[in-house]
Amino acid sequence: MATSNIKRVKSSEIELKDRLVSIQRVAKVTKGGRTFSFSAIVIVGDENGIVGYGLGKAKEVTEAITKGIDDAKKNLIKVPIINGTVPHEQHGKFSGGRVLVKPAVGGTGVLAGGAMRAVLESAGIKDVLAKSLGSSNPHNVVKATIDALVKLRDAYTVAQNRGVDLNKVFNG
Repeated sequence: MATSNIKRVKSSEIELKDRLVSIQRVAKVTKGGRTFSFSAIVIVGDENGIVGYGLGKAKEVTEAITKGIDDAKKNLIKVPIINGTVPHEQHGKFSGGRVLVKPAVGGTGVLAGGAMRAVLESAGIKDVLAKSLGSSNPHNVVKATIDALVKLRDAYTVAQNRGVDLNKVFNG
């Protein structure tokens, strides 16, 4: 992830909604039989440009989800949203997971599958075209989607970084 572009947000100031993306049961074989443990990937967001993901692991499902929510609240980012969609096309990558996020016309809805849909809806993006190009593993898809959202920049930010007027960004 581009560390300079991550816009961190404090979770205490906002009302967050959480979504469970995936839950997995793993077994550890011991002398006394199998010991089960659970891992949960959770997305939190205020549906207004702030989103984060977390991973929780525990012996109980509810405890894993709670840990995931707490972890997600520590990893919140701000996403630029213009007219309910993303400002520009963007690729995201994490390990084997690769995603493509494209802006869409109003009324399109969120055209994305599984794990990507949860991230984009939690971020508050209403119209978007998205495609998972690599691994279908929810861990990698979620992290690749977050990577794509972190890389997004709105015109105002670009103008500030370049030190030019907003109109000059569009007119060359």
